[in-house]
Amino acid sequence: MRHMNFALAMMAGAILAACGGDSGNPQPGAQVNKVKFASQVSFGDSLSDLGTYNVGTVKALGGGKFTINGDNTAVNPALTGKNWTELMAAQFGLPAPCPAQTGLDGNAAQGFSVPVTDHPGCLSYAQGGARVTNPVGAGHKLTGSPVGALTVPVVTQVKNHLARAGGKFKGDEVVFVMAGGNDVLVNLAQLSAGGTAAGTTAGQQAFGTSLATQLAAGTASPATAVRLIGLAIATESARTGSTQASIVQAAVVAAVQAGNVNAAASVATVVEAATKAASAAGAKAGEDYVTAQAPALVAALATAGAELAALVKSQIIGNGANYVVVNNLPDVASTPAGLSRDANVRALIDRMVGAFNAQLASALASESKAVIVDVYAVSHDQATNPGPYGLTNVSEPACDLSEKKNPLTSALGCTAANLKSGDVSHYSYADEVHPTPFNNLLLARYVSRSLVTKGWL
Repeated sequence: MRHMNFALAMMAGAILAACGGDSGNPQPGAQVNKVKFASQVSFGDSLSDLGTYNVGTVKALGGGKFTINGDNTAVNPALTGKNWTELMAAQFGLPAPCPAQTGLDGNAAQGFSVPVTDHPGCLSYAQGGARVTNPVGAGHKLTGSPVGALTVPVVTQVKNHLARAGGKFKGDEVVFVMAGGNDVLVNLAQLSAGGTAAGTTAGQQAFGTSLATQLAAGTASPATAVRLIGLAIATESARTGSTQASIVQAAVVAAVQAGNVNAAASVATVVEAATKAASAAGAKAGEDYVTAQAPALVAALATAGAELAALVKSQIIGNGANYVVVNNLPDVASTPAGLSRDANVRALIDRMVGAFNAQLASALASESKAVIVDVYAVSHDQATNPGPYGLTNVSEPACDLSEKKNPLTSALGCTAANLKSGDVSHYSYADEVHPTPFNNLLLARYVSRSLVTKGWL
């Protein structure tokens, strides 16, 4: 029934769009909203960012938002270039929202160093790369990214708004909150780096051990030869500029000195077996690392979810907001980025997302001034049942992410000029994690449905 309910909801939205003749409005037509919001405030990350980084080189490339950028409706009506918060503002009859802050803190030589500018009249605080409380998010210069994304965390975004607004929300604004995705992605990046390092170390050790053992087998005293060959391998491995070829050569020389006069003749076979041993050991070490780190990552996301819920309760609702819409995390494991991982990591991603969402649900369920939109449920349904939503591809990016075509290698620099060939307008994803304008429209419709159910729309 879940598939049918979501599908019918999206089909209803599509019918409304067809009747209203406006593909950029979640619920077009002569609708009268039950609550007349005076303004719209949004906090979060790239999924809600309206152009924080639309400066410098990013702007010159035609990018700025994390979707397919630009109004390309002349090519296809779905290519509006808008994200879901823009569509919601139109739904409420409010002015087009704009980023509260712009700038970049990256490599000046590449055009990624642009002074940070605050825009007092703009109330979209969401920034690409932002996390819930940690100021070092995806794309921040401390991660090594030349772009230098600002990644002001949500806790600070809310603080900045309160400072502008005299310490209180007015009570007649609608407040959108959607964050946590970068807490997943940054932790996964660290997991990947750690797993790769563990696998590389284990693989190198297994390669050396196998190499020494095999070459020592052809000597009169294998135990002594293994030690000598192992010492030669370790010495060469520690030398700056050493390569696998030089390590093998050092091992062969030591083997000959230890009495294996046929070492050079058998080297190809020996290296093949050592490489297989290294591959198996590296894979196991990587898997073991993921298994060992998994509980801490799930706990970290549970903490982030609890922190976001507390922020909503104490700093947003607690400071006067009456209409707060909180989107939970989508099905990250079903994004192109998630699908590129093995089954164990995908399962871990789902546990991380589940831990975050569970904290939101338990902490905010009784808050009458908050609505939790179950984005996970609808995005999961889209991934497994795309047809009724009008989605034509749910597993591949619509944008060509090669550096030659897209210097930013992400949706931030995706435009009509670097889309993949064919009609990609109804793909789910612009890049590996960010939705296309069409999928942003689906999200806006789903948020609208939740507000109708709440009685706010």
